[in-house]
Amino acid sequence: MRWWDIAPVLDLERELFPEDAWSAGMFWSELAHARGPAANRRYLVAELDGRLVGYGGLAAVDGTGDIQTIATARDQWGTGLGSRLLTELLSAATAFECAEVLLEVRVDNTRAQRLYERFGFEPIGFRRGYYQPGNVDALVMRRTTVSPSESPADSAPEPAADVPFSPPPVQGNRTHG
Repeated sequence: MRWWDIAPVLDLERELFPEDAWSAGMFWSELAHARGPAANRRYLVAELDGRLVGYGGLAAVDGTGDIQTIATARDQWGTGLGSRLLTELLSAATAFECAEVLLEVRVDNTRAQRLYERFGFEPIGFRRGYYQPGNVDALVMRRTTVSPSESPADSAPEPAADVPFSPPPVQGNRTHG
């Protein structure tokens, strides 16, 4: 993700999370920590035919990764794009030498919870009223990272054989987000 991606990311953010969308300032702040020798963030976007259709971000501090955000456009649900974004974020956690990765997910977002469970995340608690202004609880999930000899892509679920799988490319690299 680059500064010029913020406007289309915000459009998608507001569409998907109208009550608790991140602000431009929040994304700018995260991107400020994604560059340079002390970088501890990894933010990426996915585009299809020039349109931003997904994004995700990870923060890494003291051996713990935290998936800050992940989203895909509704017309990309079921295409494997969410899995691909999550795989890239888990690869970043490995590069940051994180022993575990945490995330929060709305308790009413069972679709996302199933995705995270397929990647080895397990529920460890709740944050009451975490999502505001709707006062919706968050389920906290944790995944211990795979050993350096394993790749998160190795543990990613395979797409169904009868469904064509060609998610849009995820942009960025480990050094430059």
